[in-house]
Amino acid sequence: MLHRSKMVDVASRFPALLRGAAFLGRTKGRFRVLDRLTRPARPLTRPDLSAWEHHELSAVWIGHATVLLRLGGLNIVTDPVFSRRIGLGLGLMTLGSTRKVMPALSLKELPAIDLILLSHAHFDHLDRPTLHRLPKQSVVITARRTSNLVADLGFREVIELDWNEDVRIDGLFIRALESNHWGARTLYDQYRGFNGYLLETTEHANTEPRRVLYFGDSAYHEYYRGMEPVDLAIVGIGAYDPWIRHHANPEQAWEMTRHVQARHVLPVHHSTFRQSREPMDEPLSRLLAAAGPRSPMIVAHRVGDHWSLGAGSSQGDSI
Repeated sequence: MLHRSKMVDVASRFPALLRGAAFLGRTKGRFRVLDRLTRPARPLTRPDLSAWEHHELSAVWIGHATVLLRLGGLNIVTDPVFSRRIGLGLGLMTLGSTRKVMPALSLKELPAIDLILLSHAHFDHLDRPTLHRLPKQSVVITARRTSNLVADLGFREVIELDWNEDVRIDGLFIRALESNHWGARTLYDQYRGFNGYLLETTEHANTEPRRVLYFGDSAYHEYYRGMEPVDLAIVGIGAYDPWIRHHANPEQAWEMTRHVQARHVLPVHHSTFRQSREPMDEPLSRLLAAAGPRSPMIVAHRVGDHWSLGAGSSQGDSI
């Protein structure tokens, strides 16, 4: 496979082709009926949201990089991707990766979403067909020069954040952080940004502040070393073979969570789409081995696992 700099060089020779790809990457997926013919497996666990609003911090791994969070009284979803295929829209179908496991919840089963976090514009993180189907009362936070990919979808507000910029939404502090990745959607748009995010609640009389760090997509880095400890680190652990320049391997991901003294770790970006050469079950097994005696800190092993702070690690209901 070509290194990204070589792909950019090749792509620069075919600007018309890439403009066409950029257009196909902006469709809403309304007519992709052939995608429904795919039959991903059902998740082995199903999250129970009956007490969802009673926890200071809760998390459900929906699949890939999609995590449903309850933090500061808000419902938050990271990089929502509920489609059966991801990639370029070609009329009745999508040209791209096929989902191996269905999302842990359907879009209709989600609680009312207050905030959508988009780390970058890659198709497996910014899925326009999913965003098109989400309710529009949500605020969307996205990376530098990516808002034009969602501006036409009708959301109440779309906010771009560059690295180290921050915003407060209903008492929740959100800061965009540098990651070690890249942001182009079709190689024609190298200018697009790519973020991690720090989320922090304010202190109240009966609750202490909570901090969540979403690494986004990233290769290994030490940008966050010395950061104050976080309650939950959401970190990608897959798609590293051969993409180690863009995605941390499990051992590197574990080390990155140690830089921020994460009390709990939720691994994502594995076991959902086949995007690389490593076996589908390898990333998690390597992460558990890297964690060793600290492996109980890893709070979600399977799509659908549900964890709440103060209530232990809940693994959902087997189905």
